[in-house]
Amino acid sequence: MDASSIAAALAASQQAQVASAAAAKMMRMNADAAAALVAVVQENADNLQAIAAASAPGTGGNLDITV
Repeated sequence: MDASSIAAALAASQQAQVASAAAAKMMRMNADAAAALVAVVQENADNLQAIAAASAPGTGGNLDITV
């Protein structure tokens, strides 16, 4: 093997390592974003339940508007 082949193989190996590290970081970021979304949805559900529990009796019911 000549020196240029060895250098090309080394450069390709390093490029593959960088690509693998970038992909792993992006997957972690995606997982973190999904976890944050779940937290926001759960907090929204908790707030909605608190608002529903705090409303006055008779509010929030269905209204018959048929003629």
